[in-house]
Amino acid sequence: FISKSNVIIAMERVKQSASALKIRVLQTDAEKYIHTAQIDKPSYTEFLDSILKDEIELRQNRKMASLIKRATLPLEHDLDKYDFTHYNGVNKSELKQLRELVWMENYYNLVLMGPPGVGKTYLAAGLVHDAAKMGYKSYFKTMEEIIEVLKLKEISGRALNAYKRLLKADLIAIDDIMLFPMKKSDAVSFFNMVNALHGMCSLIITTNKSPKEWAEILDDEVIATALLDRLLFKCEVIKLEGTSYRMENRKTIFNKPVKSEES
Repeated sequence: FISKSNVIIAMERVKQSASALKIRVLQTDAEKYIHTAQIDKPSYTEFLDSILKDEIELRQNRKMASLIKRATLPLEHDLDKYDFTHYNGVNKSELKQLRELVWMENYYNLVLMGPPGVGKTYLAAGLVHDAAKMGYKSYFKTMEEIIEVLKLKEISGRALNAYKRLLKADLIAIDDIMLFPMKKSDAVSFFNMVNALHGMCSLIITTNKSPKEWAEILDDEVIATALLDRLLFKCEVIKLEGTSYRMENRKTIFNKPVKSEES
């Protein structure tokens, strides 16, 4: 005969051991597993397998949630909601191939080029989201955020840690590259980062500037050429086109149709 107090003490030891070993499912739900086992009467092997399976699934879900949080995605990033009725140059077959992320295995880069509003940011963010869900260390950053990290990494521990995380990334999307002129020192720092990532990480670049315009923005043809050499060596350039999705679907605070042009 096993007294109730002994069962309670044994259960507490199980939870303490689970906590020490970081087996979270036992730490929080030990009673549930025991109760289920008493009813279903699984074999010892099946009992252990169910616990370990649930623990692995929990850890994978927690890891995925952490990766998605660290990716710092914009609000709109779910490619399952991609609107193919608004054609911008990417069809269903091409999007499916991009979302499989096979290109990342060989460290290919993507350059998404086109005017504002055609879906460059949405597509880049969606691919980062897909990569994070698959367990890749992935980040979505604007060019301004990248430059800020590069400027501060020598004087700020937080910026230095952010820079080190970028250097260990599997995928980085850099949004709106070359949107504004860059200082020579910033351009050199940016090139050094891209050079360090070359062959170690895939990059997604969104831009509304052609590569020929980069030299003018950087005000340095040598740096622009060296930068393009790294980015375009193994790269798919996707030219997006069409009218702005935002302007065609813009919202209004009034309950009336929105006209595309002012009357």
